[in-house]
Amino acid sequence: MAWNDHPWAGVFPALLCPFNDDESIDEQGLHEYALEVASYDGIKGVTCNGHTGEIMGLRPDERAEVTQIVARAVAQCDRDVKVITGVSAEGSLEGIDHALAAKDAGADAILLMPPHHWLRFGRTFREAVGYIADVANGADMPIVIHQYPAWTNAGYSLDEMLEMVKIPQVKMIKMGTRDMARWLYDYEQLKAAAPHVPIVTCHDEFLLPTLLEAADGALIGFAGFAPELMVDLVTAALDGDLPRAKMAQQTVAPLARIIYDFGEPGCGAHQRMKVARWLMGRFPSPHCRRPVRPLDYSDIENIRTQLEGIGYVCPTQVTEADISRV
Repeated sequence: MAWNDHPWAGVFPALLCPFNDDESIDEQGLHEYALEVASYDGIKGVTCNGHTGEIMGLRPDERAEVTQIVARAVAQCDRDVKVITGVSAEGSLEGIDHALAAKDAGADAILLMPPHHWLRFGRTFREAVGYIADVANGADMPIVIHQYPAWTNAGYSLDEMLEMVKIPQVKMIKMGTRDMARWLYDYEQLKAAAPHVPIVTCHDEFLLPTLLEAADGALIGFAGFAPELMVDLVTAALDGDLPRAKMAQQTVAPLARIIYDFGEPGCGAHQRMKVARWLMGRFPSPHCRRPVRPLDYSDIENIRTQLEGIGYVCPTQVTEADISRV
């Protein structure tokens, strides 16, 4: 099946989550933003409650609320756009509860993160594969595997992923291994074992290389920042049109440097995304949930200067006094 005909291949933006001044969820702002992103031709689905959406700062009931708001917004699109919601839990029973809540809220699939205590204590092969199987059996809904960097104790080995793709509910792997030496080999082995399961990149900092070498799409926060640019870049790369992909990359690269500063995606990058879209008049506020603190006025003005330097208009005005009140 061609990538553009596969329901789980292509471009899947990870959405930001707007907050009001009091840190409550900006329901109207989230609805309008989700509808805007989902409405771009070429978007296969949107992901809420990912790291880009500050899942770690949301209470469990708020995660379901975000999913419901996004699902209602996406339902207004004139195309079939999937809603994927992140699930972050420390145990199988909690993971099942969160997945069922996501299903009830209107999600089409979950992005299943590994339990974060594994980052400290590690886990066994049986526990890694068993966690995915537990949630799959308990919630019985489509699952996107969230592969963490290989240098963490929570990153899955190839052998573990080869077992995971045997689970019927597993529909996609969001490949965040960040081990470029193994990227092609792991892709080839997984596709040989389960050709029906797309492998999509989440390497915002290595986007074009991973797409050109071996990928079926991208599930990335940068697509929630600039969806139109990501659709151009990803589709060109997946179509094998190298000149068009490189031309698209020339537009993307200066923006990516403002957001990622040559590093991996993280809380700072997600915060800069919010601020940049807010300055451009495309996001309702720059607020992040605590413990993330507001950017300094000088940092905000530096983002403005960089955006305007590459041709973007930033109509939102802010003073140092405004920032001191946040």
